[in-house]
Amino acid sequence: MKKRKLFKFAQLETFNNVIQPSPEEFVHEDFFLKGKWKSEYFKNNNPIILELGCGKGEYTISLAEVYPDKNFIGVDIKGDRLWRGGKTALDKNLVNVAFLRIHIEKINNFFSQDEVSEIWITFPDPQPNKPNIKKRLTSLQFLERYKKILSEKSIIHLKTDNAPLFDFTLEVIENYKHHLIYQTHDLYNEKNIKEELHIKTYYEQMFLKEGFPICYLEFSLNSCSV
Repeated sequence: MKKRKLFKFAQLETFNNVIQPSPEEFVHEDFFLKGKWKSEYFKNNNPIILELGCGKGEYTISLAEVYPDKNFIGVDIKGDRLWRGGKTALDKNLVNVAFLRIHIEKINNFFSQDEVSEIWITFPDPQPNKPNIKKRLTSLQFLERYKKILSEKSIIHLKTDNAPLFDFTLEVIENYKHHLIYQTHDLYNEKNIKEELHIKTYYEQMFLKEGFPICYLEFSLNSCSV
């Protein structure tokens, strides 16, 4: 297992669609692609959509296939997971996909205001213990970070099997007067859901087999800082 992991990390260094900045590259100043992802990386003017905590990149890749006229960046810190996403994107010749290996709390070092058009948060760690509330990707602390990179009225999507995290997010939206667009506690029991919501990752399929309903919501952030 260790040899396999070392092989993945070595191969990851050769993937041109996986960006692994060292801390020295942004600890004192912003990453060199901040504000320039469209012009210098994707070399087009298409919208940029992030998937945060993308894991193996299944959702990022599927979204890129559905929307070839948009740019997608999967963000995660686990290199062995990103290896899978990077390899699949290369095998499929997807030029509108990239992966960024960073801690999500550093996101403001990598993207500038109005640079991101949309955020997907798919099956994140629910961080169930109260001391870890600030680590939830839909906590106030993270939403304030997203506000600094999103364009106005950009949509944030949350897809999860964890009802407490879903309800927590609804509370945050209400308490801080963000704009709830859509919500459901049982996505696949709804009619006429959008094509992008039919995408199912490996773990999502496991959750469904175990009888867990999938919760989903869309919201946008208000313009006021806390």
